[in-house]
Amino acid sequence: MIDYEIVSVAVISYLIMVFAYFQSRHRWLHMPVMSSIILFDLAMPFYLYASRDWYKRLIEQEEIFSFLIWLHVGLVITLYGLYYLQIMSARKMINGEEEARSDHRSQGKAILLVRGLVVATAAILVKPETAIGE
Repeated sequence: MIDYEIVSVAVISYLIMVFAYFQSRHRWLHMPVMSSIILFDLAMPFYLYASRDWYKRLIEQEEIFSFLIWLHVGLVITLYGLYYLQIMSARKMINGEEEARSDHRSQGKAILLVRGLVVATAAILVKPETAIGE
């Protein structure tokens, strides 16, 4: 898959996530969509690790010293932490704790912001020549 296609998939999944955020009253839609996007985001680093020449990009081209790379990594870690908190608050809501609803909504807004930044920084960092075998 070409790098720009990966970014397109990430943007489309972000737009689907925004749609599902506003459909929170429809649990039959909201929960599977959000769960699928979380799984997609968790699988993406494994795919990228397996399909890119990271040694060439980070070491030989010395991009490991790039602020944008470290910003992106920090945002991804933040996103994963927010996903964990979001899942915990969702479990509380399913168990009938209504107090978790406001936390869940606030975390959802933060996730939309952070995930948008993750997708934006990923789009800036795209370099097609770093794919393995190209």
